[in-house]
Amino acid sequence: MDGKNRSGIRPGIKVAVILKKDQRTGALTEGVVKRILTKSATHPHGIKVELESGEVGRVSRIL
Repeated sequence: MDGKNRSGIRPGIKVAVILKKDQRTGALTEGVVKRILTKSATHPHGIKVELESGEVGRVSRIL
């Protein structure tokens, strides 16, 4: 499942995100969602979340 729809993302689920510094390479970082930062229902580049580690990125995949 991709991370473009906010309805499929909830705090506590495991996701793979692309961090801002990794946008050029597309490197994925796995983590658990702490909070959702995007307010709209969808986003073409992925819903922005904060992971429990404190990192912020856009959801690429829901694991």
